[in-house]
Amino acid sequence: MRVKPWIMAALLAGLSAGSAMAEDAKFKLVLRGISAGSLSWSGKGEPGGAYAVTGILRTSGLAAMLKKVRYEAGAKGSISAKGNFAAASYTEDANTGKRHSQSSIVWKGGVPTVKSSSEREPKPWDIDPAGQKGTVDPLTAMYAALREVPAGEECKVSLNMFDGRRASKVSLGGRAVAGETVTCAGEYRRVAGFSPEDMAEKTRFPFTLTYAPAGTGRMRVVEVAMDTLYGKAKLVRE
Repeated sequence: MRVKPWIMAALLAGLSAGSAMAEDAKFKLVLRGISAGSLSWSGKGEPGGAYAVTGILRTSGLAAMLKKVRYEAGAKGSISAKGNFAAASYTEDANTGKRHSQSSIVWKGGVPTVKSSSEREPKPWDIDPAGQKGTVDPLTAMYAALREVPAGEECKVSLNMFDGRRASKVSLGGRAVAGETVTCAGEYRRVAGFSPEDMAEKTRFPFTLTYAPAGTGRMRVVEVAMDTLYGKAKLVRE
């Protein structure tokens, strides 16, 4: 699947004051109105400390018969007191139906180094990791953009990503309140490292987040609606 739905669907919930925020969550993937898979993840982190998150995405049912997709990843890093994320390590084992890849990346001084990658042979459009200072991995971006937040703090994310070969960006904005819910207009954008065919096909993928009250003055993502190359899709929290 060329647009990774897990970049756009996840959340973390807060526990008691002074303790790390942590949550296990599961979302149902719906593609063109048909149940197509699931996203489950577990994360823990807090401002001024470390974070760790793992995630698994799998297609199921008819979608798995047409294209079997599996993504498993883990990421670690730190969160500044102001809520800025700094990636430290990332591992990925993914099968998109088009390619199977395993990779490992570490960040030192904000600069990523690809420790291992089985994705494919180098291509002319590949980018130099040394030029990707300040990026985070896709799983960290998911965690940062879609975790549970205090009410009023929704939609405040803009992150540059690097997955070992490709650079992309996720951003949230357009905060709108309707009753108890809040929606954000988001965008995933391909930046560099993609094939010319992929860049010509499409570079911008809009999505919408819907938050609902989670109690204790916090808001959680309950639905993510997006456009993919395979049609309209949703991630709905179970």
